[in-house]
Amino acid sequence: MKNVTDSFFSLSHWPSAGSFGFNTDILATNPINLSVVLGVLIFFGKGVCLNDLLDNRKQRILSTIRNSEELRRGAIEQLERARTRLRKVEIEADEYRMNGYSEIEREKENLINATCDTLERLENYKNETLHFEQQRAINQVRQRVFQQALQGALGTLNSCLNSELHFRTIRANIGILGAMEEITD
Repeated sequence: MKNVTDSFFSLSHWPSAGSFGFNTDILATNPINLSVVLGVLIFFGKGVCLNDLLDNRKQRILSTIRNSEELRRGAIEQLERARTRLRKVEIEADEYRMNGYSEIEREKENLINATCDTLERLENYKNETLHFEQQRAINQVRQRVFQQALQGALGTLNSCLNSELHFRTIRANIGILGAMEEITD
């Protein structure tokens, strides 16, 4: 440090004869040169370089922030639209689900009603068929009983009647028929 201060004092002792030479003492000349260069740079480059660079950097940062904000707003709007669409789709899905359930219930009820109607018709048909078969069986039994009774009566009559009784019955019937014929004429 003593060399630096000595170099400033030594400037005052330089001869004014105008001799110009090189100072080979690096420690003495470097701080002076650096202070001169920095002074010139700050004086001339202060408004131009550093402020312009900082202003450009500031503008780029602000522009990036603005773009980010716009992108954020756009993303938020898209998110809200997507949420709204999701709500609509969920509502539609619920409606389809409810309509589907009610349609299924309606179809189920219709199927149950149709099955009940078919069962009722089949029951009626069965009852009619049973009634018809009962009537047919009763008629067959009546015919057989009547035939058997008639055969039994004929057998009894044939065994009880002799030919003379037979002729008298025929004459009586002929007389009845003749009397009926006279009445109708």
